[in-house]
Amino acid sequence: MLLNDILKGKRLVLASNSPRRQELLKGLDVDFEVWQTNHDNESYPSDLSVDQVPMYLAKHKASFFTDRLTNDIILITCDTIVICDGAILGKPFDYSDAFKILQQLSGNKHTVITGVCLSVKSKSMCFSSQTDVYFRNITDDEINYYVNRYSPYDKAGAYGIQEWIGFVGIEKIEGSYFNVMGLPVQRLHNELIKFLK
Repeated sequence: MLLNDILKGKRLVLASNSPRRQELLKGLDVDFEVWQTNHDNESYPSDLSVDQVPMYLAKHKASFFTDRLTNDIILITCDTIVICDGAILGKPFDYSDAFKILQQLSGNKHTVITGVCLSVKSKSMCFSSQTDVYFRNITDDEINYYVNRYSPYDKAGAYGIQEWIGFVGIEKIEGSYFNVMGLPVQRLHNELIKFLK
């Protein structure tokens, strides 16, 4: 049975302000609503391992919508982090922070992990998807051009793989390309089918 058939009579909701996630979810050919989120608190327990952080934050985001859920409303919440040299790289605060983050990624491998939480009134489940990304050595001139032209201040790790820097700077990836954009849609498709059976 196709996901579209399983979703008949139900409402699929993506709680995310990210236009990239909305675009990716459209790729599954399913009808969905978008609920805006205004929850900027992305803190997590200090003893949590870094690979568990995205699922923790995705579940935390879902907790703000518990009162609005029924068993016919399927809520999707997500969080994406970038890990380089064992540390989480967040969204850049300003130009110099974005520049510094991209210098750290230059000639280096980093890991992108997206945590996804699926919720209905009576249950929830979370999963994560991981992709390793390898940048070639990128020059300061290239970083300066990218940051000034694309203003990647809303992106974890200070870049979008679908933008110029991804075309010219990324040598290879191991894992889902869409996960690096912010939503592992192939895995989400399969997990939704399992979750709704």
